[in-house]
Amino acid sequence: MKKYLAELFGTFVLVFFGCGTAVVCGGFTGGTGAGFLGVAVIALAFGLAIVAAAYAIGHVSGCHVNPAVSLAMLISGKMSVKDFIGYVIGQLAGAFAGSALIAFVVSSSATLSGTGANGYDALSGVGLNMAGAIVVEIILTFVFVMTILGVTSAKSTSHMAGVVIGLTLTFVHIIGIPLTGTSVNPARSLAPAVFAGGDALAQVWVFILAPLAGSALAAIAFKYLFPFKEEA
Repeated sequence: MKKYLAELFGTFVLVFFGCGTAVVCGGFTGGTGAGFLGVAVIALAFGLAIVAAAYAIGHVSGCHVNPAVSLAMLISGKMSVKDFIGYVIGQLAGAFAGSALIAFVVSSSATLSGTGANGYDALSGVGLNMAGAIVVEIILTFVFVMTILGVTSAKSTSHMAGVVIGLTLTFVHIIGIPLTGTSVNPARSLAPAVFAGGDALAQVWVFILAPLAGSALAAIAFKYLFPFKEEA
C-alpha cells in the first residue's frame, strides 16, 4: 500500500506542477497560448516535477507516476500484475487530485482558464491531425520509456536516474507541447481531459492508447532488440 500511495503522491506532483504551469503560462492549445519561452518553462516544469518526485518516492515505488511506465515494467517482468493494477489506481487517483486542485485554483482566479489537457486538430498548437498525434505520442513515449529502462537497468547509472528521466521528459515536451501538449502518460492526460470536458475529453483516447502502445514497443525493443547485461 505504501508503494501505491507513493505513486499517488508522485503523480499528483507531476500533474499539479506540470499541467498547472501550463495553465499559468496561458496553455498550449489552439495556437493562441504560450510562446516559445512558455513552452520551455512548461517543459522544464514537467521535468523538474519528475526529478522532485523521483528523489522523494523513488526509494518506495520506483516513481513510475505513469501507467505507460508501469506497463513497460510489467512487460519487462519487473513487476507483478497485482502491483501494476495498484500502481495504475494510485497514479489515476493522484492525477485526479492534481487536476482537481488546478480546477480549484482556476475557479478562484479572475484570469486563469483551462486544465492543461492534450489535444489535436483545433486543440493542437500547430493544428496537428489525429494521425499525426498518434504517431507523435507513440514516438515520444517510446524514447521516454527506452531511456527509463536503460538508465534504471545498470547500478552504475541508477543513482542518476531521477535527473536523466527528468531531463528526458523535458526534452520530449519541448517538441511535443506545440504538437499535442505532450502526453506520454495516460494518467496525466485523462484527469485534465475529464475536468476540461468537450473536445479534450472526446480526444483523450488517443492520449491513453498511443502512450501505452509506445511503451509496449519500447519494452519489447529493449528486451529483445537491445538487451542489456551489466558487467559483473
